[in-house]
Amino acid sequence: MRVSADPAARRRLALLTGTGLVALLAGVAVGADRGGEQASEPSDRTSTTTREQRSSEAVDRLSLRRQVGQLTISSFPDALAPDYVRRRLRAGETAGVILFGFNATTRSEWRRLTRSVQRPADGRALVMVDQEGGAVTTVSWAGPKRSQPEQGGPSAVRSAAGAAARRLLGAGVNVNLAPVADVPGGPAPALGSRAFAGGPRSIADRTRASIEGMSSAGVAATAKHFPGLGRAQLNTDDGSVDVSGALEPDLLPFREAIAADVPLVMLSHARYPALDRNRIASQSRTIVTGLLRRELGFDGVIVTDSIEAQAVLDRSGVARAAERSIRAGADLILTTGSASWNQIHPWLLRRARASSAFRERVRESAARVLSLKERLGLLG
Repeated sequence: MRVSADPAARRRLALLTGTGLVALLAGVAVGADRGGEQASEPSDRTSTTTREQRSSEAVDRLSLRRQVGQLTISSFPDALAPDYVRRRLRAGETAGVILFGFNATTRSEWRRLTRSVQRPADGRALVMVDQEGGAVTTVSWAGPKRSQPEQGGPSAVRSAAGAAARRLLGAGVNVNLAPVADVPGGPAPALGSRAFAGGPRSIADRTRASIEGMSSAGVAATAKHFPGLGRAQLNTDDGSVDVSGALEPDLLPFREAIAADVPLVMLSHARYPALDRNRIASQSRTIVTGLLRRELGFDGVIVTDSIEAQAVLDRSGVARAAERSIRAGADLILTTGSASWNQIHPWLLRRARASSAFRERVRESAARVLSLKERLGLLG
């Protein structure tokens, strides 16, 4: 995903921007922050098994409409959450928001902005930014100052990630859509300026260090773009992309990220003919459920890259794309245009009402999102 510095993405955002929690778990989240501050430090003391059990019980307290809501991340172009986003948050019809550099600038503006999100959500919203470092930063003053290739060895990466995460948390951000875990290759890799330096092993070590740094500060990291976008010569934001050849070197950083208990993994929108000849990664059950879930053993939240990417729109509209991603095994649909929710949420809800198998798929993903929120201390 590239939005703030990409004219094409900004144009898509402008085209997509349009019209637009009662307590998620009534009685379960007593003590959750109601003003936008963190309710508590992330619950490392809560075992993964206990968290999964509690989230499984909690998801059944939600109506189907709210379960579907936990599968979407909203966006908006304003300096404060607008009425239509606040309504979604109060109703439990979105899991949270992604924010950009055009939403706020100064520390005080960021605090007002994130409070305007958390108040209607009763303190339970995921608040995401894309904070890789260098030119790809949403919160301009939070760091890291250097882009990923220039962040140094694992120790320096860990330190920079931790410092940036503490500033993000102070601004009210709890999820960072970073680090880039891709292994660059080819004559002109599109993400070469955003990936860590070195070969697969070096990148894997730095990926793990970045995740550990963010986790130590209470911010959820996101390893991206699975199963690896490093050899792509075009960003999927801008068009359809095929990534050919053996993928094992590309998977090494993701294996290390999973070993480091990364909370989220972001899916690529490229096509990988060696794995699935017909579907892009974000819509491929072979890649999402078969490779990432079963073979690599990832049990956290799987989020798509921007559902408005051109590589997605080349194949379908956003609603059908969202359904395909959820069926493939994704948990969260990331929207970078505010009007997309108006298409995606009703579409997924209709599909869930019509199909018991799809309802179970929705329930499974909603439970994972609630587990992530509990891990971040958002549910009390």
